[in-house]
Amino acid sequence: MTERLLVERCGAVLVLTLNRPEVRNAIDKPLADAIAAALDELDADDTLSVGVLAGSGKGFCSGMDLKAFGETGERPWAGDRGFAGIVRRSSDKPLIAAVEGFAVAGGLEIALACDLIVAAEGAKLGVPEVKRGLVAAGGALRRLPRLLPHALAMELALTGELLLAERARDLGLVNRVVPAGETLAAAVGLAEQIAANGPLALRATKTIMRDQYDWDEQQFWERQEERVAAVMASEDAREGARAFTEKRPAQWRGR
Repeated sequence: MTERLLVERCGAVLVLTLNRPEVRNAIDKPLADAIAAALDELDADDTLSVGVLAGSGKGFCSGMDLKAFGETGERPWAGDRGFAGIVRRSSDKPLIAAVEGFAVAGGLEIALACDLIVAAEGAKLGVPEVKRGLVAAGGALRRLPRLLPHALAMELALTGELLLAERARDLGLVNRVVPAGETLAAAVGLAEQIAANGPLALRATKTIMRDQYDWDEQQFWERQEERVAAVMASEDAREGARAFTEKRPAQWRGR
């Protein structure tokens, strides 16, 4: 059987490729478990700083494997990481989605669980679950209203209509739009740019930006300080300062 998830290390970048092109990279339980395990690896390995998530074939992901769900009731959830092994608890390190062709239904929810999205020209994005009598329960109803004007997020969720990548970029949902066939290379390039920065600082920055929605003003300053204090006390922080004054690249050690 072909591996459902391809995993490749590119320096400090871990590239994960959904590999079920024959079913538009639909997520079944084994694939969800594989994604969760790969994110565990990313989080635990100090030599890795950034992850990239892509899809093989003509598109990124069409969401849940409806055939498996219809036949057996299978739900592709993986522990506390949730649907697809990612939407409820993503990686603590930065993640970039590389979207070719389409990211629809749970496929868009997987992309939204990442921190940045690089999409191909003409790629289609949306949550058409209501067209099938389903609910977009993989995080889109929480994340879309934070990323888009509320009225537009509501329209997308209620109509099930799709956005082109170019429109999604103009609205702030997508970071970069590149020619078709170039999203993985562009996403890896962006990941390498991010990975050149201090790994402890990257992890703290992501967790602060991710978690702060649930904090009030006082909690923000207190909890940010908890995370920043550990970074400021690290060898990497001192190395970054020395590298700046000595006009040379920093040599990060992750501690």
